[in-house]
Amino acid sequence: MDNRHKGIWRESWRRLKKDRGAMFGLILASLLVFVGLFAPWLAPMDPYLQVLEYQKKPTGFEGNILIFKKGELMVSPIIAIQTFEVVGDSIHYVDLMGRKYTDSVHELAGETKSDWHKAPRFWLGTDNFGRDVLSRIFYGARISLEVGFIASTISLIFGVLLGALSGYYGGWVDTIVMRFTDIMFGFPALLFLIGITAAFEPSLTVVFFAIGFVSWPSMARVVRGQVLSVKEQEYIQAAKVLRLPDRSIILYHILPNAIAPIIVAYTMGIAGAIMAEASLSFLGLGAQPPTPSWGAMINYGKDFLRVTPGMSLYPGLAIALTVLGFNLLGDGLRDALDPKMINR
Repeated sequence: MDNRHKGIWRESWRRLKKDRGAMFGLILASLLVFVGLFAPWLAPMDPYLQVLEYQKKPTGFEGNILIFKKGELMVSPIIAIQTFEVVGDSIHYVDLMGRKYTDSVHELAGETKSDWHKAPRFWLGTDNFGRDVLSRIFYGARISLEVGFIASTISLIFGVLLGALSGYYGGWVDTIVMRFTDIMFGFPALLFLIGITAAFEPSLTVVFFAIGFVSWPSMARVVRGQVLSVKEQEYIQAAKVLRLPDRSIILYHILPNAIAPIIVAYTMGIAGAIMAEASLSFLGLGAQPPTPSWGAMINYGKDFLRVTPGMSLYPGLAIALTVLGFNLLGDGLRDALDPKMINR
């Protein structure tokens, strides 16, 4: 990269830093990435751990549980208790109904007290299966992160490839690609996604490709417009006179000079992909139980809004903040990377 291009990117970053909205969006997007990457260390509990006695508990509820060894093909038996006492090789405990029990300490999971006794605080309450909502939101961030970046990357690959070919060659290639793009735009995106995912066994892999396949037309139009503009520049005409291969002209001369709007479209596409995945999971066509997906969590909680509104409210808030963050960042990048704005 020559000094001129370095200067342009440096000036773009300077402009971006002055945009408070873009910086706020960058913080929100970075927070999602941080939470998604470090969810196993940040989450206070196992997102799949069910304490059935603690179903639909309010925000800030503090529990008290004992974890026993699991048998074959069984989850660890977890018992919510009031009090317990260890005497020799025996443990005496009282459950939530006041019943007293005595078991051997050898039946407990782990070797130390911290392994088999937990007093968790459910900062955002529990869901209808007694699972920690905060932990599931943290792990749900990983799902949203995967879908956002993988689906947007698939869209980027198809969109850049078809948009570049359409804009560079024109003629019948442009006609075919653009008419196919128009057909894709003719279908309601959500209904198209529902149709694709319903045709296959619901899974995250299907969601990745479905969202990427549905969202590439907008990327193709952006790339086509940029290629049509850049290919008329004198240095492109000079490259053609020198008989450079079309592939080299597109990859090394046209696309690098059209990268700014592609970055903006990719960033905005991440927000759209996260929303699409949440919609599909809400309908039961995305991540399947017990995978912690924000859309599925809203679906679980919709029947308990009057009892524990946090079951739907908190994952909904996570989606809203994430989408807001990427949209603000995309808007800021659009302004910062606009050549007209940079040259002012």
